[in-house]
Amino acid sequence: MELQFRPLRASEIDVRVAQVKQNGLSLLLYKDARCDMNLLDETVGPYNWKKSYSRDNANCTVSLWDSEKGEWISKEDTGTESFTEKEKGLASDSFKRACFNWGIGRELYTAPFIWVSNASISAQTVNGKTVYKCNDRFVVESIEYDNNKNITGIVIKNVTAKNQAYPSSGKAPDKPKEEPKTGQTNSNEGSAPKHYKCIDCTKDVAENVAKFSHQKYKKILCMDCQKKQ
Repeated sequence: MELQFRPLRASEIDVRVAQVKQNGLSLLLYKDARCDMNLLDETVGPYNWKKSYSRDNANCTVSLWDSEKGEWISKEDTGTESFTEKEKGLASDSFKRACFNWGIGRELYTAPFIWVSNASISAQTVNGKTVYKCNDRFVVESIEYDNNKNITGIVIKNVTAKNQAYPSSGKAPDKPKEEPKTGQTNSNEGSAPKHYKCIDCTKDVAENVAKFSHQKYKKILCMDCQKKQ
């Protein structure tokens, strides 16, 4: 069974605020379960895929029908609970991760570091500490891919402020102050690292994949090793 899912359209990608600081905020791209279901229906047909859960919804198995072999081919992954509706969130997350294993939305791992400096940021004091918040809503206005489904261009719009958030005003986005350290190789001491290697298999890892992996797993992993986590 040779199967390839198309890259996600701009309208199918959701945006959430990852971290807010005094001088700006970072954004993450993600897909929801409805997007996965729609793409499965579109690509293989609504009667040619199914899902099942185990371990109280912690694991989800997504199976596609292979007409050539006459059998179901399955891929499984585990999820994490959400802050609200924990059981429903756990089932949804495990389903989305299983769909990642089939290649749906995997191009999101190639997204650049998205930093926005023209959003509305407010500050409040919580337990004696200053906490920064942003209630602006962001959407993907346009996105471009290369032949390998890597993201080569993306425009984020601030719907609340009704302006372009990223890239903003033609200015290059600020880079994060802290670079991942585990598993990286740095040829020039004190300069930003340019090359990364997977700590498990030693494969070269793209910078944006390394940053995503370090943020999620606290270590540098290639995409293949991330799936095994």
